[in-house]
Amino acid sequence: MQFSIRGQQIEVTDALRDYVDKKLSRLEKYFDAPPTSEGYVTLGVVRGLHTVEVTIPLAGVTLRAEDRSDDMYASIDAVVDKLERQIRKHKTKLNRKFRQEGSLKTLFVEGAPNSVAVEEQDYDDLEVVRNKRFTLKPMDVEEAILQMNMVGHNFFVFSNIDTSEVSVVYKRNDGKYGLIEQD
Repeated sequence: MQFSIRGQQIEVTDALRDYVDKKLSRLEKYFDAPPTSEGYVTLGVVRGLHTVEVTIPLAGVTLRAEDRSDDMYASIDAVVDKLERQIRKHKTKLNRKFRQEGSLKTLFVEGAPNSVAVEEQDYDDLEVVRNKRFTLKPMDVEEAILQMNMVGHNFFVFSNIDTSEVSVVYKRNDGKYGLIEQD
């Protein structure tokens, strides 16, 4: 598996690059054949926190994990653990839903070494515990941000008056706002 490693406000040293390669190579045991797509790793330092983001685009699924901590190496370890959990989750879901040949279940190895059955059971407990229905009021992005802050949530779903589509505004970890729109 090949990774493009880049740094944001940090120089990616050979030691960091080797550590990332070594840790991410642990993921290869979960695949029948190494993925041909290139993964992306971004290492950064924001307000004293070491941030690691990893994105691995695969056929039918994109694996992505992010972690922030006081130590870059601890962040790398945490991201790899998160990615392993995601792979086990998708493997469990695919094995449950797609039993026919030629489906996405062939993406992951059936009996990956060191797979933990207890963690896979956690994903069987996915259940909706609350259901809300509401009417989407047409508004612009600024009004949606104001509404989100008024109700005290970290996201807000609204009908965008400019595009007539459903959109979502959300508060980012850096204190700024993001907008999610349909393609």
